[in-house]
Amino acid sequence: MPIAISCHECGKTMNVNDELAGRQAKCPGCQAVLTIPHAGAAASITATPVTAMSDTSTPGDQRYSIDEFVAESRQRDRGQGVFELESARMLEVNLNGSIMTKTGSMVAYVGDVKFTREGLLDKGLGKMLKKAVSGEGARLTKAEGRGRVYLADAGKKIQILRLQNEAIFVNGNDLLALENTIDWDIKMMKKVTAIMAGGLFNVRLEGNGLIAITTHYDPLTLMVTPEQPVITDPNATVAWSGNLTPEFRTDISLKTFFGRGSGESIQMLFQGSGFVVIQPFEEVVFQNQA
Repeated sequence: MPIAISCHECGKTMNVNDELAGRQAKCPGCQAVLTIPHAGAAASITATPVTAMSDTSTPGDQRYSIDEFVAESRQRDRGQGVFELESARMLEVNLNGSIMTKTGSMVAYVGDVKFTREGLLDKGLGKMLKKAVSGEGARLTKAEGRGRVYLADAGKKIQILRLQNEAIFVNGNDLLALENTIDWDIKMMKKVTAIMAGGLFNVRLEGNGLIAITTHYDPLTLMVTPEQPVITDPNATVAWSGNLTPEFRTDISLKTFFGRGSGESIQMLFQGSGFVVIQPFEEVVFQNQA
């Protein structure tokens, strides 16, 4: 129930809930820090100067303390498997073997883990030639050993997907991690040589296992049907189903409104049956220059 307390510094009276007894509140008049008494105690209490607040906090008041911060933000084992979301923007990998990660995405690790940037010859000559021109956006690093690895990418949101004998294309810059049970191959989009943006080099992922992709803000998935093709901006396109093969086209009339990076509008046209994942952000990644 409410109780009235008055400040001896300025005489200001305020009403507070007796459930807050023992905690502190600021006087609305002079901003002095008051300790709220228990119901039935003297209605008038002595104010403590604001500058002494940290020295006179009651033992039970842990607001804003280091202990509270650590308790709220500390790592927790959620028992979700190999990939766990510690937060919407931090991926924990419970490593016992090896996985592939986006180069530069490791922010911390615990345990005995070795990182090896994938050599150009690891996947054969065909992939060597593709990787030689695909830039940082599609480069991967192998993490192997036993421990916990934490991955993040510029504060982007992380989505975990489980492939079950399925295939998906992911923008090379938006692929964060994949299990070693997933087969991957870099795909170069032909027909577009005047612009090198995030939508030009993509990774085709197929098999059984987990992958993690990133998006700026919340993603939106658009369904593609034979009756309803979908047209997207390459710089906002994150992923699409493995059975779709987009076409690149230009539209000079829309260059001011749709797309960035060249004098013409570069669009991706999806036709058939499947889905396309877009993000509310145009991520321009210059990977090469033709």
